[in-house]
Amino acid sequence: MRSEFLANLRLKTVLRYNKGMHWQIHGHDWAVELLRKHVSGNKLRHAYLFTGPEGVGRQTLAIRFAQAINCDNPPEPGDYCGDCRACRQLASLTHPDLSLLQPEEGHKDILIDQVRTLQRALALSPYSAAYRIALLPDFQRATTQAANALLKTLEEPPGRVILLLTALTPEGLLPTITSRCEVIRLRPAAIDETRAYLQTHHSLDDDQARLLAHISGGRIGAAIRLTEDPSTLVNRRAHLETLLQLLDAPRYERFKRIGSFLQALDKPRHKIGEVLSIWLSFWRDVFLRASSESLPPVNLDLLTQIDQVALQVPAKKARELILAHEQALQHLDANVNLQLLLETLMLQLPRLTVSHETAFVDDGDGD
Repeated sequence: MRSEFLANLRLKTVLRYNKGMHWQIHGHDWAVELLRKHVSGNKLRHAYLFTGPEGVGRQTLAIRFAQAINCDNPPEPGDYCGDCRACRQLASLTHPDLSLLQPEEGHKDILIDQVRTLQRALALSPYSAAYRIALLPDFQRATTQAANALLKTLEEPPGRVILLLTALTPEGLLPTITSRCEVIRLRPAAIDETRAYLQTHHSLDDDQARLLAHISGGRIGAAIRLTEDPSTLVNRRAHLETLLQLLDAPRYERFKRIGSFLQALDKPRHKIGEVLSIWLSFWRDVFLRASSESLPPVNLDLLTQIDQVALQVPAKKARELILAHEQALQHLDANVNLQLLLETLMLQLPRLTVSHETAFVDDGDGD
């Protein structure tokens, strides 16, 4: 029955892809249809805000929208050809009428001077396209001053200018910013639907597609990146193996390993953010198992170890460890000392007995 269900799901995925995926976007058919109508019906708003978790396809959808707006040879109203000069330049973010706003090198925030520079560019008439496009990815990184500076453009937008903002959540932006945008809320696809998509369009076997669907949490963009960069999966396994080894080690050994771990990392502050996020996913899985929740786990290939830990760690402690890792990630953004940050985290880890080998586990309860 289950194999028949998955086969039908894959067929539906193909049909949906062929029918509604002119923009090569999966899982957001409603958003594509809405934006296509805005283009074809000449109902364009002056600003759009695409929200959703990282890897869900916010920026990809924004770029496809920009292509549909400025395509030289649209195959039908609201679509884009992908082959004309405008489409190719927009896809590579090199179009002369596209302004990209993101933190400058060495900075983590979007600054007010950058917004002012953008405003001067948007005051000019389009060079070759129908509209000037401003792409502002992850605008939650803008300082309060920068966000307030953008309000003037949102309140009195220049003619033939469209702003495309992305953010994790609308709540991460000033309410005055959100209220002046058409908000497109993107959500991850269902795990089984993502799994079927990966099998059908990326030729993955069932086990691998299932694993990547769980790791990505249904975020199609994140799943595709995992298929394109196998080293990401290798690094993830290594970081999880490190965590399992630390759980089994006495305190002095943990501190010793953390020091060696930091020395071995290239660009440690960026890498530690990745490591902490992966460790956080492990403790969320432990919390789900310890709480007897039926939500799908992320680390499907570590179910044996997750169950071992869940038997030794009550749900309350697992939740405390989730909060500890979230706080560590927040402190990381505040430029704290990395070694002190990790050593503090080590003090909160319980000492447990757990097997270290990671292997794909076919567990019928995983879905």
